[in-house]
Amino acid sequence: MSPPALRLDATASGHPAGILEAAERAEHRGMDRLVVAETAYDPFLQLARAADRTSSIELSTGIAVAFARTPMTLAYQAWGLHAASGGRAVIGLGSQVKPHIEKRFGMPWDRPAARMREYVHAVRAIWDCWQTGERLRFRGEFYTHTVMTPVFSPDPVPSGVPRILLAGVGPLMTRAAGAVADGFLSHPFTSTGYLTEQVLPGLAEERARAEAEGAAWTARPFEIVGNVLTATGRTEQELAANRAATRERLAFYASTPAYRPVLAQHGWEGLQEELHTHSVRGRWAEMAALIDDEVFDTFAVSGPVEDVAREIHRRYTGLVTRLSVSLPEDADPELGLDVLGAVRALG
Repeated sequence: MSPPALRLDATASGHPAGILEAAERAEHRGMDRLVVAETAYDPFLQLARAADRTSSIELSTGIAVAFARTPMTLAYQAWGLHAASGGRAVIGLGSQVKPHIEKRFGMPWDRPAARMREYVHAVRAIWDCWQTGERLRFRGEFYTHTVMTPVFSPDPVPSGVPRILLAGVGPLMTRAAGAVADGFLSHPFTSTGYLTEQVLPGLAEERARAEAEGAAWTARPFEIVGNVLTATGRTEQELAANRAATRERLAFYASTPAYRPVLAQHGWEGLQEELHTHSVRGRWAEMAALIDDEVFDTFAVSGPVEDVAREIHRRYTGLVTRLSVSLPEDADPELGLDVLGAVRALG
């Protein structure tokens, strides 16, 4: 029996000037979900705006920074989006990194994987209180939520509580996703080899444990979202520009110590060290040249739209349940929809 067809997720920058057009375009093109990351703008606000201009497409953060908020703050933002959209919200969470949490958001950072597990449990406890009317009694190591009076409790949502997807790269956060979330969001800097050998086994083990324990959220299928670095174009010039931008992005990711295990999977630890040295010395212009074609083709898919779609379909069908493509920042967003549409046509 052939694997089920991939569900397709369109991405948008979340810039206020373009979010409505992006949402309408994604729904019109038949995408299953619109995903907005938290960068310069609040994704919940922009997705709430998109909810008023769409009727069927799911609306997801991808990611929202969990530790920038308390579980209660996140619960309210997510519930508001879910209610405004008629139950179409999907909450993608990530931890960000220590300097941003402590020095940008002014929030605590310690034992992030353990904190994230408790964070998700806390959010679920809050939502259960709102949905069922049960008393809120969450006491954990990192968070305590025990007060919820009727005036501060939102109305239940007929479609049920939102799904929570958790992003991760390392084994501890990956396992946390399998243990407590409804799905896993892979990072763009993830090869199929790393996904197969280092990510999926831990996810499966933790998910199986949660199912054996009868965790309520396991009644819903577990999602695995592949996020594919993609360089394509309608002309040779556009393709070349997007390849160059993708090579620069790969160099940035590969210079980051947190992503060293992904390179180690392929025996490229030395490349990570060299790129990191360049980055701390500010030698950004030289870094892209260190990403050779073998590294590029391992982590990215490149070529004309139809060729890219076939290669993505070959690599990811049966490996993930959902798919999004990650284009260079300045690329035409229609290219991503073209690729996803071509993937869908392949079945």
